[in-house]
Amino acid sequence: MARTSKVRRVTRETEIEVELNIDGTGVHDIQTSIPFLDHMLSQLARHGYFDIVIRAKGDIEIDFHHTVEDMGIALGEAFSKAMGDKKGIRRFAQASVPLNEALAHCVIDIAGRAFFVFNAEFPKSKIGQFDVELVPEFFQAFSANSGITLHFNAEYWTNLHHIIEAMFKSFARALDQACTLDSRSNEVPSTKGKL
Repeated sequence: MARTSKVRRVTRETEIEVELNIDGTGVHDIQTSIPFLDHMLSQLARHGYFDIVIRAKGDIEIDFHHTVEDMGIALGEAFSKAMGDKKGIRRFAQASVPLNEALAHCVIDIAGRAFFVFNAEFPKSKIGQFDVELVPEFFQAFSANSGITLHFNAEYWTNLHHIIEAMFKSFARALDQACTLDSRSNEVPSTKGKL
């Protein structure tokens, strides 16, 4: 059974369409009108082996906040929908990814319970036109709308671009592992029988 989904989110501030294939090869076509966000979502697709098509329009003339947050909401919904009843998934995963001097660690539990921990203190700064403070906003929105417990630790870094990219790559690797089907079981990975 294909683990795919389509999500459309339309508000007064944004219009977002997401097509997702969890069991893909990393093929992606991402257009959000925010170049740095496109770059990070491309890392998610490529390093998680997710096929993703995204079209997003938002009130970026105001700022990028609504588009970034709503992108996290729509992508979280897409993953939740594509995983279905979650039978046979590995559920837990973690990944540490370096990028030069930066090291990011991501831990995931596809528990059906959204919880978000972000152990990284970023300055009020920008990468190009992108507000760095929007990174945790994206991940919090993804966690809340996917039902995934998501923990990040930024071990150390000096370059903001490097640590944020390492976070997205560690997220991709951990999410790929947690979504992977385990050939040993076709049961929901919980003593409750439901996630």
